[in-house]
Amino acid sequence: MKRFFSLTLGLLAAMASQAADTIYTKAPQIPILLERNDNVLFYMRMDAKDTKTLDEVTVTFDKNVPLSAIKSVKLYYSGTEAPQDRGKKRFAPVEYISSHTPGKTLAANPSYSIKKDECQPTSHTLTLKGNQNLFPGINFFWVSLEMQPNANLNTPITAEITQAVTDGKINPVKDASESPVTRRLGVGVRHAGDDGSAAFRIPGLVTTNKGTLLGVYDVRYNSSVDLQEHIDIGLSRSTDGGQTWEKMRIPLSFGEHDGLPSAQNGVGDPSILVDTKTNTVWIVAAWTHGMGNQRAWWSSHQGMDRNITAQLVLAKSTDDGKTWSEPINITEQVKKPEWYFLLQGPGRGITMSDGTLVFPIQFIDKTRIPNAGIMYSKDGGKTWHIHNHARTNTTEAQVAEVSPGVLMLNMRDNRGGSRAVYTTTDLGKTWKEHESSRTALREPVCMASLISVPAKDNILGKDLLIFSNPNSTSERKDITIKISMDGGNTWLPEHQLLLDEGYNWGYSCLTMIDKETIGILYESSVAHMTFQSIKLKDIIKE
Repeated sequence: MKRFFSLTLGLLAAMASQAADTIYTKAPQIPILLERNDNVLFYMRMDAKDTKTLDEVTVTFDKNVPLSAIKSVKLYYSGTEAPQDRGKKRFAPVEYISSHTPGKTLAANPSYSIKKDECQPTSHTLTLKGNQNLFPGINFFWVSLEMQPNANLNTPITAEITQAVTDGKINPVKDASESPVTRRLGVGVRHAGDDGSAAFRIPGLVTTNKGTLLGVYDVRYNSSVDLQEHIDIGLSRSTDGGQTWEKMRIPLSFGEHDGLPSAQNGVGDPSILVDTKTNTVWIVAAWTHGMGNQRAWWSSHQGMDRNITAQLVLAKSTDDGKTWSEPINITEQVKKPEWYFLLQGPGRGITMSDGTLVFPIQFIDKTRIPNAGIMYSKDGGKTWHIHNHARTNTTEAQVAEVSPGVLMLNMRDNRGGSRAVYTTTDLGKTWKEHESSRTALREPVCMASLISVPAKDNILGKDLLIFSNPNSTSERKDITIKISMDGGNTWLPEHQLLLDEGYNWGYSCLTMIDKETIGILYESSVAHMTFQSIKLKDIIKE
C-alpha cells in the first residue's frame, strides 16, 4: 500500500510537471496584411520549468485555405518576460511588428525576435524547426504568415498549432483563444512613414458610380496630433475593389499660404461624398490659418475671418476622383459668427433619394459646447445650408437616409458609454430622438461609421443599416461591424463581426463595394489606414 501511494504521488508529480510545461497558443483576431513580410498568425507562451529545448512546431491549415495564396510561414523565438509581469499571462513581451514606427511596419523587428525556421507550405500540415534552448521560466515564440501579394482579399485563413516537440517528446499544446478564430486579409493602404509622412488618420470611404473606391484621410507629416499642424488631405484610389491602390493624391493642401508656414495652414478631418446623380465627388475639410500650432479645437475663435476662426472648405472631382478642383471656401454660407469652430463630421456624406447632398457637421457654439448636425445642398453643391443641431454635447457624427426623406444622425456623445441617435424629416430643422439612442450602440467616445443599404442594393434583399466602431465602452479596440435589419432598433450579437481586437485610434468608414460586399477603411492595430472587404453573408448567415 505504501509503495502504491508513493507511485501515485510520483505520477501526480509527473502530470503536474507536464501541465506546467504546456505550450499555450493564441490566434489574435487582427488583419493579415498582404504587403507585410510578417503577420502574427499565432502567439505561443511556455513556462519551461523542466523542459530544456523546443525542437519543432507543427501548423495545420484548414483544407479550404488555398496554399497558393501563402508565400511563407515562419517560426520566431522572442525570449522571456520580466518576473514582475508573469502574473499578467501575456502572450508577447513587446509588439513584434510596429504599426507606428516609420519605415518599420512591414517586417518583424530583429531586435525582438530570432527567426528559427521558414518554409512555403506544400501541404496543409507543415513542421517548423525550433532547436531552441529554453530560458528557465517563461518563453515566447510566434508563428508568422506572409501572403502572396495577389492573394484574394476574401480568402479566409484558419489554422491551428497541432503539435509541438520538446526534448525529443511530444509536448502538450493548448489553445488559449476563447473561440475558433478565422483570420481575414487586408491591405495597409497607408503605413507610418509612407510618402514622408509620420502618420495618417481620419478615414473616409466611398464608392463612385463607376465602382471606384476613394479613400481619404489626414496626411500628418510631423506627428499624429490633430490640427493645427502640417496636415494635408490625402486620397487613395482603387479600381479593383480594394485589392490594389493607386499612388496617393493630395486633393486639399494650402502649403505656405499667405506667408505662414505649412504647419500653420493645416487642413484636415475629411469627409467625402459622391453625388450619385452626376458622379461628382466632394470632399469637405477644416482649414486652419494661423493659430500658432496650437490645437484648433481651442484655438479657433468666434468670428468669420480666416485669421481667427477655422474655415470650411470643399474640393470636387468630376473625373471619378482622378483630379480635384481648387479649394472652395463656404464658411460665409454656413457658419454663424458666434460659433467658435465649424467643421464636418469626418468620414462620409450621402446623396438622398431626391438628390439632396448631405454632410454631417459639428460646431462649437457660443457657450463653448459642441453640437452635431448636418449641412445640405439642394443645387448640386453650389450652396449649402445648416439649420439646428440634433443633440448638444456631441461631436463626430455620420448620417444615413433610413427611408425616403428621413435622415438618421449617429453621433459621438461626450457623455460616454453609447452613441446618440436622432432622426429628422426636414433636413435638420427639427430632430427626434431614436429609440436606440444612448442604449444600443456602445462606444468609448470615438468616431464611428453608419451606412444605409436599401433592399434593392444588396444581395440579401433586405433594408440594412451597417455600423462600425470600437465595440467597447472604455477603450479603442475591438473594431466591429454590426448590421441591423429593423432600422437600427436592435443590433443582434449574431449579426456582428470582430475585425481587429488590437488597440488602435479607432476611426472607421464603411461603403458597399458591390451588392454582396462591404468595404471598410479604418485605423487598425497593424496599419494607420487598413482596408478590408467583407461579404454580407459572412455576417448575416441565412
